Amino acid sequence: ACIRIPFGTGVCGVAAETRQVQRIDDVHAFPSHIACDSVSNSEIVVPLMRDGELLGVLDIDSPRHARFDEQDEAGCVRLAGIIAKAI
Repeated sequence: ACIRIPFGTGVCGVAAETRQVQRIDDVHAFPSHIACDSVSNSEIVVPLMRDGELLGVLDIDSPRHARFDEQDEAGCVRLAGIIAKAI
């Protein structure tokens, strides 16, 4: 990330604070969006959890609006589980 992101701020910070996936169709409509990449228009962020502990987040951006759907989310959640076990 371009800065240290506080809990509850930006898509990553909200995902970290709530421990819930954030799938955002239009990041420019997200109230506290932090623009680290000027071409990003949609984003999915999945908390990396192990044994109830937050390890980090998996953050994927896209220049296309509404790029991520339910299948993408399911795949990212599986990937996040693999990453969380490996780190």
